[in-house]
Order: sequence, then structure tokens, then C-alpha cells
Amino acid sequence: MKQPHILCTPDDVAEVVLLPGDPERVLRVAAYLDDYREIAYNREFRTVTGNYKGMSVTVTSTGIGGASAVIALEELIACGAKKFIRIGSAGAAQSNIAIGDLIIATGAVREDGASAMYVDKQFPAAPSLALAETLKKIAIQEGFRYHTGLVRSHDAFYMDEELDLMRYWSGKNILGSDMETAALFVVGAIRGVEVASVLNNVVLYEGDLKEGINDYVDEGQLAEEGERREILLALETFKALL
Repeated sequence: MKQPHILCTPDDVAEVVLLPGDPERVLRVAAYLDDYREIAYNREFRTVTGNYKGMSVTVTSTGIGGASAVIALEELIACGAKKFIRIGSAGAAQSNIAIGDLIIATGAVREDGASAMYVDKQFPAAPSLALAETLKKIAIQEGFRYHTGLVRSHDAFYMDEELDLMRYWSGKNILGSDMETAALFVVGAIRGVEVASVLNNVVLYEGDLKEGINDYVDEGQLAEEGERREILLALETFKALL
């Protein structure tokens, strides 16, 4: 049956899926495919399916936050998808992470609400080891600047205490913050599918949040290059595992 939010059927979806947040990034990913067709665009969920070096791949945007991300994940799983890589953006929590650097998440702090609706917060938010290790291997092969470690996923973009929270988590060696990784890891694990996350850093540690995001939207050179690299990294990771 057609899924109610992403408007896809099993015939529309490949077994491997890239998950950007922004619907416009779906089309930017599609530019790297040999061919593609747009399946549906409803609310924040835009889906294309195409081919990359002979591999069938789907790209679906998840919108902002864990709640919408796990709606997309659940419905893609219902359509038969098995492996997922989030290709998102992050704000750095460490001063050595530059704009455009990639963060390969080895786990996530669960400050989101969506994953808590599924299971107690004692349950870990961890990626597929096979996907995470392959992401690292391909990043090394391609010469991409990257960092591996823990990230933090949260629900509030404009909190008054955000700077204090970032300093706290920086002291715990968290690499960066996003809004979707933890929920995707938790729900993926519960549903028995493989999920990984690679994040393009778009805000320097203790930098201006709005300025960093606006630079990214305006396709600042470093952030744009980081996006290019995370797209290629995810596609080549899937290709290496098939």
C-alpha cells in the first residue's frame, strides 16, 4: 500500500536510502545519480529513486527533527528499505572541527523526544557498525577530512541556554549537534535495519548559529564542499557494501 506521508509504495523504494533533511538537498543528491525519477513530494518528504554505478538507491528528505525523521524511516522500512545513511548538517562542539569537515557518528546523546516515545533513554543510540566502519574507510580512501565520535541530537533550535549546553557537551567530548541522528539510530535498531549518520559541519564551535546556517543556505564554499563530500561518501559506502 502507499504510505500516508512519503506517498511511496514498495515498488518505488530501493533497499538502500540516503536521508537528507532538506527537500532541496534531495535534488542535489540526484545530480550525482546516473538517472533518477521523482516519486513524491508531500510536506517535508521528497523522494527520488535512481541508479548510482549500477546500484539502485532512494533519497528521501526527513524534514527537521526526530519526529518527522522517524516517520520517514518507518514508512521507508514498510516499503522494504534495509540500509539508511543520514546525510545531514551539524554545529561543531569542538574547536578543531572546521566548516565542511565531516562527522561520522559512532553514537548519539538522546536529547530528542521522538526516540523516548519508543523506548527508555537507557537504550543506546548507536549506528550499524558495518555502515559506520565503511564510511570511515571510504573517507580515508577519498582523502576527506573527517572526525568520528559521539554527537548530540536535540529538539530545540533556539534555546536560551544553548551556548551553555554546547559548552557542557563539548567538555564531554561530544563532536557536534544535530536534530535527527539519535532518533534514527534508536528506531532503526528497534526495527532491525541498518542506520548510520554522516554530518557536514556548518557552524564553528561557539560560532553564530544563524550566521552559520545562513552561510550554508547561501552555499558558502566550505559548507558546499562538505555537502558534496558527504553525498559521495554515503553513495560509495553503499556501493562498497553491495
